[in-house]
Amino acid sequence: MTRRYVALGDSYTIGEGVSPSERWPALLASALRQRGVPIADPVIVARTGWTTSELLAALDAISSPLPRAFDLVSLLIGVNDQYRGLGVHAFRDGFEKLVSRALDYAGGEPRHVVVVSIPDWGVTPFAASDPRGAIAIGGEINQFNAIARDAARQADMGFVDVTPLSRQAATDRTLLAPDGLHPSGAMYASWVELLEPVALRALS
Repeated sequence: MTRRYVALGDSYTIGEGVSPSERWPALLASALRQRGVPIADPVIVARTGWTTSELLAALDAISSPLPRAFDLVSLLIGVNDQYRGLGVHAFRDGFEKLVSRALDYAGGEPRHVVVVSIPDWGVTPFAASDPRGAIAIGGEINQFNAIARDAARQADMGFVDVTPLSRQAATDRTLLAPDGLHPSGAMYASWVELLEPVALRALS
């Protein structure tokens, strides 16, 4: 039976700056197929710039609601909450609602949901002109990720920390797309190495 996968998120999930085949959800599905898992191409609900509240609103506005029977659900969201300075309280509220929504899409099975950490854009050339500075940005990303990790664990969902890998872009620009902000296909491929075993467990 072919497994179904939905990926919820923002620019990182939609793969801003890379080809559709280089998006990490697409790479993950391909890696799973190579492991013998029959999985369909991911349904991607994501857009560059979305915050947690905007992703929630988009899900509410879908004319044909998503089914509650996905075998794998991934959630990576929050960088725009941090970038816009919306604060940890607003992020926690929105993220916890999205965790609940992800559980619905997984048919009430938390083991089918994988939460992915927010990358640290503070190490990128794009961030060089941001007055907050790389250290402050990284610190805020850590706070947001702690909230996401705790929410995932409390819900008994998988959690994959790609943030350390994202910080390698500070010294390796091949890990960034041409816009100097978003990950390149090579970066996403390194994420999939961490995601694959967690996804396999979710699908077992």
